[in-house]
Amino acid sequence: MILMYGQGAIQTRRLTQNTTGSNAIRPDSAAQSMEMKRVVLSSIIGTTVEWYDFLIYATASALVFTKLFFPSSNPGLSAIASFSTLGVGYFARPMGAAVFGHFGDRFGRKTMLATTIAIMGLGTFLIGLLPTYEQIGVGAPVLLVLLRLLQGVGLGGEWGGAVLMVVENAKSQNRGLLGSIVQLGYPLGTLSAVGVFALLSQMSEADFLGWAWRIPFLISIFLAGVGLYIRLQLQETPVFRELQAKDKVAKLPVVEVLTKEPRAFLTAVGLKLSEISYALIAGVFAINYLTVRLAMPRSVILNAVFVSSVVALLAIPLFGLISDRVGRKAMFYVGTVFAMAFAFPFFWLLSTKDPLIITLTIVAAITFGQMIGFAVGAPWYTELFAAPVRYSGASLGFQIGAAISGGLTPFAAAIFLTWTDGATWPISIYLIALGLVTLCASICAPETAGRPMKGSRKE
Repeated sequence: MILMYGQGAIQTRRLTQNTTGSNAIRPDSAAQSMEMKRVVLSSIIGTTVEWYDFLIYATASALVFTKLFFPSSNPGLSAIASFSTLGVGYFARPMGAAVFGHFGDRFGRKTMLATTIAIMGLGTFLIGLLPTYEQIGVGAPVLLVLLRLLQGVGLGGEWGGAVLMVVENAKSQNRGLLGSIVQLGYPLGTLSAVGVFALLSQMSEADFLGWAWRIPFLISIFLAGVGLYIRLQLQETPVFRELQAKDKVAKLPVVEVLTKEPRAFLTAVGLKLSEISYALIAGVFAINYLTVRLAMPRSVILNAVFVSSVVALLAIPLFGLISDRVGRKAMFYVGTVFAMAFAFPFFWLLSTKDPLIITLTIVAAITFGQMIGFAVGAPWYTELFAAPVRYSGASLGFQIGAAISGGLTPFAAAIFLTWTDGATWPISIYLIALGLVTLCASICAPETAGRPMKGSRKE
């Protein structure tokens, strides 16, 4: 009896321990899953606000700034001047990447994300308060350029931290999907920016240019406040916490990227060139090209960009998911080959002046020319670098590539168009050249899908 009771007690105790252990694991697993969802959602909301701030400037540079800040009797020269200030933002992004990448690798990802969204919100809000060229003369474009620089610095530091918050919390088998989801902030920001301008463009030209164009910039301060609150609720990534615990935090991460991982850095720069060129040609330059050169209504191109952004909401996670299955390299091969093959047909199709054909052309260009590289690049850039320098390496590679291609593309396209008196063949050749560079970078880059990240904890 006593023995049976003792055995029963032991069995009962073991059952209790197993049950307790099982119950203890489940809440922990559920908590991790909930934290991952919160990190992803917070990153999407934050990047949406950041991209909205950055992209309303791009839209305004095609619709507003040519008339209010860079007036000229020659529309081509006005476009060149306006797009040059758009490029300033791209050239400022590497500065932001270097500064915030350094502090992000030294002190953590979370604090930098809160700082960058505050900078972006303030810069965008102040643009909405600027006097025009007619009111204060040359001071107006000067102030516009300075605030664009502030925007560029903010976004330059934001992207790397937002992606790292997700990628460093993800497992190897789904880093492509989860990393790409962060990039949903771009089409969501585009939808918001273009949607607001499309709504305001229904007003009379006098009201639109008189005061209504300021509204998208002014409301940014409230959006930035929401994004800031959300980002302050995040926890630091486990990868960075581990670096701190082991005292392996880099002292000069930017220097280490350039001296210890130059191949990864140059590869990341090359991977960025093609997709950002399509983003600027199809999403920004085409607005000016269609409304000025082809005399099409603003609504045609704005609606086309709007539709392409809706398609991107589905395409981005799909491309990220596929990259987890077939690899990052294969996806980039497809995207760059399309970018080169579509460079000439893109302008031929726009010249039809058929609204449906124009919409389909813009959707195809942005979906396959831009979004494949944009979606898959997010996890791939970060996977190229070791944990101690990952913020700096991924940010610098991404932003320097964006500065070279994104900063020069609309400016160069406007010059080509003026030089050839409306011919688009130099722009197409330019797109093909950038595609070749990205294709070479894709060939040289290591395959990282499904593999542990450099210096990360065991999964």
